[in-house]
Amino acid sequence: MAKRWNDLSPSQQRTIVAVGVVETVLKVVMAVDLKRRPPEKVRGPKWLWGTATLVNSAGVIPAAYFLFGRVK
Repeated sequence: MAKRWNDLSPSQQRTIVAVGVVETVLKVVMAVDLKRRPPEKVRGPKWLWGTATLVNSAGVIPAAYFLFGRVK
């Protein structure tokens, strides 16, 4: 059975909050970069990368975008 927030230790709660903040920052930076970057400098459709930001991915999607989705 899943634990409730109050059942988690303070360090577990801090870790969850920290991961959430990092993911949010990565997604915002990705969205800003995607908005400013011309389509020919993005691998794949921009709308697909933008839609992918809506998925809760623990930072995997923004990392994939910055590693593989951009054309230099």
